[in-house]
Amino acid sequence: MIAFTAAEIAEITSGRLDADPGITPLSVVTDSREATQGSLYVAKPGEQADGHDFIPQAFAAGASLALVERPAVAPDGTGYPSVVVADAVLAMGALAAEAVRRIRAARAGAGDQLTVVGITGSAGKTTTKDLLAGILATQGNTVAPQGSYNGEVGVPLTVFRAGTDTRYLVIEMGATGIGHIRYLADMVKPDIGVVLAVGTAHAGEFGGVDNIALAKGELVEGLAPGGTAILNLDDERVAAMRSRTTATVLGFSAEGRPEAQVQALHADTSAGGSPEFELQLPDGDAPRHVSSRLIGAHHTGNLLAAAAAAWAAGVPGAHIAGSLSNQAAASRWRMERTEREDGVTVINDAYNANPESMRAALRTLADLGRGRRTWAVLGAMLELGEDSIREHTAVGTQVVRLNISRLLVVGREARALYVSAVQEGSWGDECLFAETLDEAYEVLNAELRPGDLVLFKSSNSVGLRHLGDRIALPSSPQPADERSTLL
Repeated sequence: MIAFTAAEIAEITSGRLDADPGITPLSVVTDSREATQGSLYVAKPGEQADGHDFIPQAFAAGASLALVERPAVAPDGTGYPSVVVADAVLAMGALAAEAVRRIRAARAGAGDQLTVVGITGSAGKTTTKDLLAGILATQGNTVAPQGSYNGEVGVPLTVFRAGTDTRYLVIEMGATGIGHIRYLADMVKPDIGVVLAVGTAHAGEFGGVDNIALAKGELVEGLAPGGTAILNLDDERVAAMRSRTTATVLGFSAEGRPEAQVQALHADTSAGGSPEFELQLPDGDAPRHVSSRLIGAHHTGNLLAAAAAAWAAGVPGAHIAGSLSNQAAASRWRMERTEREDGVTVINDAYNANPESMRAALRTLADLGRGRRTWAVLGAMLELGEDSIREHTAVGTQVVRLNISRLLVVGREARALYVSAVQEGSWGDECLFAETLDEAYEVLNAELRPGDLVLFKSSNSVGLRHLGDRIALPSSPQPADERSTLL
């Protein structure tokens, strides 16, 4: 972490210093339970709780300074060391921007550079981030988000883990409205910007897919002329972003578009459902074989995006192909495969869901399930706005047309999916509905048999990922939940 004194924090954030000006925090946390000796605790208001209520716990755990929106007073009437600001989250952003500036300056002074890569898109951000970080880590000190820290809080927390020894900083960028990605791009000033796809996730909040495209394109608009925009040319809305940037455009395509400089030639999937292809890079060398350990043909685009960004960052092609072939899924609940001792296979892909990722996961289930009994355990895709019923109906129809053996729909918000499957011709014990996760668990616990292949897929807050864990590892304790993130 870049060291800031309390006086510097107050100056950078335009805050009021109520502390010894020489206090120098060693880390930054927004959760009092994560505070350690010397932490800066950011007391931000939240949807469920107000961080100011947990200031005593943070200092009891070792915090040395708090960033607050109102004075922090201990029960005995004394004040906690703090910097008082108008908006704690915006203050975090200001600190993060200054941290990036200082890292760049320090590395430039040593004759080196910091390369910042921003990644956005309606689906695939976390997988692409993990793949790219895996490649870059073979070349130098790399910092990337934990899990899916991709918003106005998560991005600064990622930046605060970087220091003057950081060679590559990978930033995942999410949004729920126009201007959000522009804010993040202004904060970290990426050298390389990757746009994966424009889908219908959060369409209700954005007011339509066209607005999502406007928001995602803010990343390439924020690139300097000397930067590189990595664009998915298989997505027409992303391809159209070429006109929105002054940076060099490097296009990738999993569908063989001739104008793409990065391509997957002879793309296929292995018997286990993993993508395989010959990676063509714009280096003039012969294509290099990639045999991925990820599950699902839809990951081909994520692999290409990571390859293109790594190439733009100066990584040799042989290193890129080798790293992509060696990496498995690094983040939880993304096509996470578990083989039970009784022969049941569980694929837990329930960290997030939108119509595009739902269709891709179901196609993978159908491909992998040839000769086996397949289960699709599906929950709601949230924040689709007025398109919600139509999109859930389309998924129910797709399940039947893919000949998935059993469909279990969980939760009333996804009931349209169940109704459409019944209307398409799936009834009786082929298509089931459960109101709650516990009801769904009882169904699966009673009816799964050796050899079954089970997919779990829903939006994050539905909680289906934890049901998947209960089925995959019935004797294991439930995992701690991750923070909610943006699509």
